[in-house]
Amino acid sequence: MAVIRITSSTRGGVGHSATKSGDGERAREIHMESGENGVQVRRRGGVQSIDRAVAILRCFDGRKPELGISQLARSTGLSTSTVHRLLGAMQANHLVRQTGNKRYGLGPFLLQLANSGAMPRTFREAALPFMTDLRDEFDETIGLHEFLRTGHRIVAAQVESHQELRRTYTDIGVPIKLAHGGPGKAIMSAMPADECARYLSEPVEPITVNTPVDPATIERELKRARTRGYSESKGQRTVGIYAIASPVFDHTQKVIGAIGASVPQVRMNAERAEAMGTRIREVAWQLSTALGATPDGVHALVPDLRIG
Repeated sequence: MAVIRITSSTRGGVGHSATKSGDGERAREIHMESGENGVQVRRRGGVQSIDRAVAILRCFDGRKPELGISQLARSTGLSTSTVHRLLGAMQANHLVRQTGNKRYGLGPFLLQLANSGAMPRTFREAALPFMTDLRDEFDETIGLHEFLRTGHRIVAAQVESHQELRRTYTDIGVPIKLAHGGPGKAIMSAMPADECARYLSEPVEPITVNTPVDPATIERELKRARTRGYSESKGQRTVGIYAIASPVFDHTQKVIGAIGASVPQVRMNAERAEAMGTRIREVAWQLSTALGATPDGVHALVPDLRIG
């Protein structure tokens, strides 16, 4: 990336590269980045500053609530002088605060935003607009499934189809084994390999004649789900129901559940299943990014999972 420094005078025209205070001139940087087909794209220095400030904010978490300038510089790859300059501006805007011993923590403005009501507080609250959009698009019941670390999931919410023949969940809040049905397999497909293997080692009791119980068969289904970014279940938990689901992640970059459609099999064919699966995968990732997930973060845990 090349950086071109341009100075312009308030009197008009383009000035020299050296800028003197009080002479009416102002300097601005335009960062030239290669876009598609080698086209040079302008990127102003202000945008880069925002990117860098966000990189600093991402360094803080529950394990590292306070950090010094040197630690932030190492974590972000920025120079200590750049980090110091950015922290000054961020502190003035209450994005960070100085905690003593030349260390910094997240600032009060972030807490104000979190408590303002502008941001969803729960998984269900964040998901409902996305679920409603999917229901309106396909007119099929959309379910939200929350992952429990006991090796189960629960149906946390549903937005029902308007059609007379439709799926209505009657077991909201009831723990369901992950291996039973499409949403659970979507969750398993998004786990790190060692965690997934642990759940695969548990015995599976058949619920219907279509319930797979052999670990090798389930693993093949999970591999296909990772490749496509969504899982399918044809009557594996409920006879006559075709389920399609994709995993959902949050700021921890770990899977926290799934969003999916539950459709009477008489209304489903291969073409519609593929179209719905693709769309559900896209919406699941939109929800995930709203909850703080990033492609790099998710792929660091599950490299072969298709997202978005």
